Amino acid sequence: MFKSDRVLLRAATREDMKKQWAFENDPELWFWDGHTPAPAKLESLLAHFDKSVSEGGGDSVSFAIEIDGQYVGHCSLHSFDQTSQTCELSVEIGDKAYWGKGYGREIVQLLLQYAFNHRHVNRVWLKTHSENERAIRCYRACGFVEEGRLRQHLWLNGRYVDRVLMGILREDFL
Repeated sequence: MFKSDRVLLRAATREDMKKQWAFENDPELWFWDGHTPAPAKLESLLAHFDKSVSEGGGDSVSFAIEIDGQYVGHCSLHSFDQTSQTCELSVEIGDKAYWGKGYGREIVQLLLQYAFNHRHVNRVWLKTHSENERAIRCYRACGFVEEGRLRQHLWLNGRYVDRVLMGILREDFL
């Protein structure tokens, strides 16, 4: 478990999946993640959770995000490359009551501390899309820089948008 003043990153529980199921079925969250909305079944989500618990994390480490004692989303570091010492970061705050209040920055900072101090990676990267300005501001505030842009890479809300690639190096964080 990792915590800041307001955020706790902990292991997810099976009970968290009911709330996550509501997030998975929110079309607005799908948009911000850069995906096409599609219905999710609670049974499938629980089966995926059970499989993850029984088999271990594999090539990722995932955390439940807890704020004010409530499960509000999840985050992870994944796609670890042991040779290059890199990994990808992702964050989803599903509970909209916690949007726009600086929690994203705290979550990203905790993930970066874990990545650089405990997993000894050299570079953390992420992908988002050009319409997700709130996320881009958050990542920039945490030290990420735009490293690339795939023009008109995603079809969202009836039009093409750019995929934005961002990264941060250990030397820029520490």
